[in-house]
Amino acid sequence: MTRPIYLLLIAAFTLWSLPAASAPQYINAEPLSRILADTAVATIKKGARIQLPVNSRCGDIVTVLANGAQSHTQPESAFNTAKLDYKLVLEKNFPTQLENYLSGKSPYLRGTMGMINMAAEALSQDPRTKPVIIYQMSWSAGADALVVKPGINSIKSLRGKTIALQAYGPHVDFMSKILHDAGLTVDDVSLRWLPDLTGTANSPVAAFQEDDVDAAFVIRRDALALTSAAAVNTDDSIGGARLLLSTRTANHMITDLYAVRSDYLQSHRKEVRQFVQVLMKASEAWQTLVADKQSQNNNYKQLISAAALLLLENETATVEIEGISADCELAGWQGNVNFFASPTFPRSLTHLSNDMQPALISMGLIESQLPLQDADWDYSQLHNGLSLIGSTSTPRFNQQQVALTVAQKLRKGTLDEGELFSFEILYEPNQESFPENLYQDAFNKAVEYASTYGGSLVSIEGHSDPLKYLRKKSSGESPLLLGGIKQSAKNRSLSHAVAVRNSVISYALSHGVTLDQSQFAVAGQGIAKPKSGTCDSKPCIPVTEQEWRDNMRIEFRILQFETEASLSNPL
Repeated sequence: MTRPIYLLLIAAFTLWSLPAASAPQYINAEPLSRILADTAVATIKKGARIQLPVNSRCGDIVTVLANGAQSHTQPESAFNTAKLDYKLVLEKNFPTQLENYLSGKSPYLRGTMGMINMAAEALSQDPRTKPVIIYQMSWSAGADALVVKPGINSIKSLRGKTIALQAYGPHVDFMSKILHDAGLTVDDVSLRWLPDLTGTANSPVAAFQEDDVDAAFVIRRDALALTSAAAVNTDDSIGGARLLLSTRTANHMITDLYAVRSDYLQSHRKEVRQFVQVLMKASEAWQTLVADKQSQNNNYKQLISAAALLLLENETATVEIEGISADCELAGWQGNVNFFASPTFPRSLTHLSNDMQPALISMGLIESQLPLQDADWDYSQLHNGLSLIGSTSTPRFNQQQVALTVAQKLRKGTLDEGELFSFEILYEPNQESFPENLYQDAFNKAVEYASTYGGSLVSIEGHSDPLKYLRKKSSGESPLLLGGIKQSAKNRSLSHAVAVRNSVISYALSHGVTLDQSQFAVAGQGIAKPKSGTCDSKPCIPVTEQEWRDNMRIEFRILQFETEASLSNPL
């Protein structure tokens, strides 16, 4: 079954399952340390089967597989073979999961990076329950989305708008990050907090139907329902509503993790390490099953049904489980190495925490910054027994199609329609190279955007100084000569764009980050769009030296093309 059919059926399932419309009940979001203040800390009971939290996201399908496709660990399952014994428990409410964690019902914590950052302050008040991050499960690669009402055409246009999202849920850091990248803060918007993520009258999908809510962060199937993006006509869709951004574009925005109590890790380090290695192996086994699913083998079908029952509480929701799987990038061994053990990786544990926590403070969700601790695994040992499926990188974009699409949009003047963010750098007359020591800040920004928004295109456009053309035109030179000057400026601006792209990719590689060259599109604008503007269809004469210098620039645009499937290579 193809991805579009998945999306159509998932949206239809969502619309069928939504509750009757009623006014949503908003809540006040406060630090979790206050909510959990009366929860007593207890030790984990010895000898008892370990309760392992799971959620309705793609990485949890791997956990179900490792457990033998049942709620209790099955004989001959991967967990059982490693002498591990778990009871999988679906945790829909994060504060409830935290209560179980503190009270000793489970030593494990399952959440997104943002959720664990929101909880770390509360959980670290007792050294026994301080969370230690042990495993990166996956990145959301399409499962989460921002939907907006008419009139909101960019992230910047969210200024002054009202946004609905789940409190303590997976979208809090998603929201704060994209606002930051657009030059906004959470103070520039009004927030409506909901207790539930989906499927109730107190979820963002329900709040979005209120007249005074302009945007909502939702899971993808709810986004499809609200926008009728899957060609489903229903009363739940909002006229003119559109999906502004999803994690198909921002594919390194939301990551799902497992953490463990500090006291449990100290006394059961070997067991926890086994848990991590089993999940890495099960991740590869799941990818093998997915690759073989065309044969409709029984193992695949049984696992999908089991995951539907355990993660969605409906064993017939197999199409939805397959959709969840499709909107996912499993981290695996290499992803965990990048996340935990590569200090220069732009989306590492440390970098994400440093990005998130100031925003969480500004929202009143935590009171102070707190470094998160990881288990400091020896990844060379965790590598044993793995075949490293998916460790090779495939170009994400069809470069020929990208070049054609960008050229068409440049001719029409519509390239900025898909723009998420932009910034520029300047260069000097006769400059040929773009060294790191002069452009490090811009290169860092480009690397971070390309890494965070891995499903976006990074357009690098060169612009040239029009003074030579203007002088020759004012002296009455022939159209042929003037045309040659314009073409020369265009060629030169393209050379500058190529040089900048190559410099960014080389800079990233020298800092341990491999960028996908197919993600970058270069273009030479020449003198067609001077910063000083156009006057009577020709470039305006720069009035000041700064206007003259501003025309010699390279513009970076982060562009999303989620609806243009022809730009992507099959993965």
